[in-house]
Amino acid sequence: MKHYNPENEPQDSRERRAVEPVVCYPVECLVPAEMERLRAARQDLEKVAQVTVPPRDARCFEVPAGHFFRIVSRDGAQVGDLNLWARDNLDEKFYSGKTRALHGTHLSTGDRMWSGFPYLRPLATVSYDTLDWYGWDEFGGSVHDVIGTRCDPYTAKLLSGVDYHYCCHSNLIRALADYKEMTRGEAEPYVHDVLNVFMCTGFTLDTHQYFMKASPVRPGDYLEFFAETDLLGGLSACPGGDCSTKHSSDEAACFPLEVEIFKSNSQALEGWEPPAASSYSRTHG
Repeated sequence: MKHYNPENEPQDSRERRAVEPVVCYPVECLVPAEMERLRAARQDLEKVAQVTVPPRDARCFEVPAGHFFRIVSRDGAQVGDLNLWARDNLDEKFYSGKTRALHGTHLSTGDRMWSGFPYLRPLATVSYDTLDWYGWDEFGGSVHDVIGTRCDPYTAKLLSGVDYHYCCHSNLIRALADYKEMTRGEAEPYVHDVLNVFMCTGFTLDTHQYFMKASPVRPGDYLEFFAETDLLGGLSACPGGDCSTKHSSDEAACFPLEVEIFKSNSQALEGWEPPAASSYSRTHG
């Protein structure tokens, strides 16, 4: 929390604060997602697989390049923490920080989930969002954020002194370890900052602290993605439930989430190819 000390304020403080901001990463030169093509492709979808994520637990799933997948609210308001990896290379994983820098703090239709260095390419594109009506509320909150890291046992221990094993970080570790036949110690370094699916968050207007509030998600709502390459996903049904009170505990009502995977029978994807990794030379000067 940033503290204000008026004793240090210089005479030209007003002028310094009045300097116009500059967007750090202007995106006008970014190649946009092919949304017309995706809109056409999703008109003829066939479900080919489904994975149920139990409450306070996580599951992994695979999505072939050129397929769609949905995270679906089933029985009640529930948020989920999503990790993405390139299916055959766990070192290429979702980079929430760069995604946030390019698209903003919350994602919706047309935004992309970028992988980390040295790859820096879209792993998935948000192709449909039933909560895109929410926009921004009076508190500065919105849904599907890339600002929260994921609830974890280390912060729970730091702030409350308890060992809580069913937070999203631990859930994703267990799911990845089981799916890839790793030890949990081997899996942990691959678990990374998440897309908080359905979670309603922002920063408080006074102290600028990260906040959460009851998610507006209802049964039947979904967030849909287009897989830009062969993907391995990990999804945790957060122990916070709808995140209206607290997480990292067994107190909140929690519900399962569904992952549905679809192939398109449309001709719209004919000729489509996965995006290439960054062409930067990696000489670093």
